[in-house]
Amino acid sequence: MPHIRVARQTDTKALARLTSQLGYPADAQAMGDRLAILLGSDQYQVLVAESDASDLLGWGVIERRLGLESGPFAELTGLVVSDARRRTGVGRALVTAAEQWAESQALAVVCVRSNALRHASHPFYESLGYQRIKTQHVYNKTLKQQ
Repeated sequence: MPHIRVARQTDTKALARLTSQLGYPADAQAMGDRLAILLGSDQYQVLVAESDASDLLGWGVIERRLGLESGPFAELTGLVVSDARRRTGVGRALVTAAEQWAESQALAVVCVRSNALRHASHPFYESLGYQRIKTQHVYNKTLKQQ
């Protein structure tokens, strides 16, 4: 079973490598800048799964959110497991640790969004007790940089 711990700034390169495996090319410098912001805020918990050999096997980010319509909740905003370690309990361990953080923050609900194209993730979350409550479209608009 992997060891779960809070991410450290020294994990940046491994986090970028894992993120790229999921199809989101990640620059280590940009990843480091983002990680520093997340680690500096009590709104986020960045967790990593580490092997006995200290290799990073995956990461997860959980965030404290406040919806005007829903009140406070936690959202698992990212979960990545190494290609070679999927279906070995790493993801489950990261989700469990994220849920424990949410409980420690007195948050009663954890939300997770899963891309409709990531078919393997849907039964994974359902096996952990998550229920699909809606399907939605997500839109982005790139704004001019000032």
